[in-house]
Amino acid sequence: MTHHLIRTLPLALIAAVALAGCKKEPESMNVGTVDPQAAELAKATPVVAPPPMIKTSHSYRCKDNSLIFVDFMTDDKTATYKTSKEGTVTTLKAAEAGQPYKSEDGSKTITGGGDNITYNGTACKAG
Repeated sequence: MTHHLIRTLPLALIAAVALAGCKKEPESMNVGTVDPQAAELAKATPVVAPPPMIKTSHSYRCKDNSLIFVDFMTDDKTATYKTSKEGTVTTLKAAEAGQPYKSEDGSKTITGGGDNITYNGTACKAG
């Protein structure tokens, strides 16, 4: 029996020391409504939305036999076009979704989307 007691005594001491480190009071947590970072967040610069991505791309053949390449963006207010695959890209903006897309100087306009558009007054069909 002494042999058994000698083996369990160190285990009992370890358990007693481990339990002695425990507090009997519950742990307190700050669950108030005050945000400790409120002042820093108020001074932070606003997050800028990323630029729109390409939603659809089409090549269009117009009634005057010209060919244009148009990319419509995910914001539904931006489109880009070029008159050849390697041509210069021109950005067109609409005031609101569904409105005509216009170049900054107003010289280029695209109305519509999908399979049929009007480019500067000329009907064009996707192809």
